[in-house]
Amino acid sequence: MLTNRRTIHIEWGDCDPAGIVYYPRFFEWFDECTAALFEAAGFPKWDLVRGRGIVIPMVDTRCRFLIPSRFGDDVVVETGITRFGRSSFDVHHRMLKGEQVAAECFETRVWTRMEPHGAMRMKAEEIPPDVIQMLSDGIK
Repeated sequence: MLTNRRTIHIEWGDCDPAGIVYYPRFFEWFDECTAALFEAAGFPKWDLVRGRGIVIPMVDTRCRFLIPSRFGDDVVVETGITRFGRSSFDVHHRMLKGEQVAAECFETRVWTRMEPHGAMRMKAEEIPPDVIQMLSDGIK
């Protein structure tokens, strides 16, 4: 499985009045990490959306917050895909603070194409084999 690692430096504006990261920021970071994983596999988000009309919306998510992350901390997010279905796939994010897991997120996303006519609608379609191959082992 291809795993992408991304370092995040926690800024003052990421934190709530208690001085810990405000939970919606985690979901923003994890979304960015999913996009970074696709880019590392050769499928940048801008190319998927603009060039192919593909979007990969999240349809389910769950996050466990294990230890607090605070202003000034550097954390590393490891992101990989753990399951492929016909048109859906599962993403696993592990946020590490040093050697400890600070948060862990699980997402299910769907490979969809934007319908070009009429109202903007998305239609699920089969994930192309080359996408599965590249995200499975990163062979280029």
